[in-house]
Amino acid sequence: MRVAIGADHRGAAIAQAVEQQLRIDGHQVALLGDNSGTSTDYPDSAWCVSQAIVRGQADRGILICGTGIGMAIAANKVDGIRAALALDELSAQLSRSHNDANVLCLSADLLGHTLVRRIVEVWMRSTYEGGRHARRLAKIARIEHGEDPKS
Repeated sequence: MRVAIGADHRGAAIAQAVEQQLRIDGHQVALLGDNSGTSTDYPDSAWCVSQAIVRGQADRGILICGTGIGMAIAANKVDGIRAALALDELSAQLSRSHNDANVLCLSADLLGHTLVRRIVEVWMRSTYEGGRHARRLAKIARIEHGEDPKS
């Protein structure tokens, strides 16, 4: 799978660890944006990773900042992105199986390296269930386009 990773300065070290983990697991990985650890703004990385997905250059994305919240907010502004903040394995799995999340957002400040590794593993292997969830995703798409989801 092709995975784009982005981080701000608070998430740079974890982003590099996630990149190594995914490469070992056999994925193609692109570390996008400034991951040097110098002060950067999280919306810049969220934009880079989101654009890689909507342009078909990546299948999924992973974004890491201090809390993961800012990345999720910024990424979800991009049409076609379904970014989910995961703080544990269950939320990671459900973000894929129920919401078909194509971007995983992680907290560098609240999660240790071991938990991040487990969350990423679960998220990468989880699949979208479809079924009743497809109707809900269609409603989210209508909201993205400024439409009433009930229409």
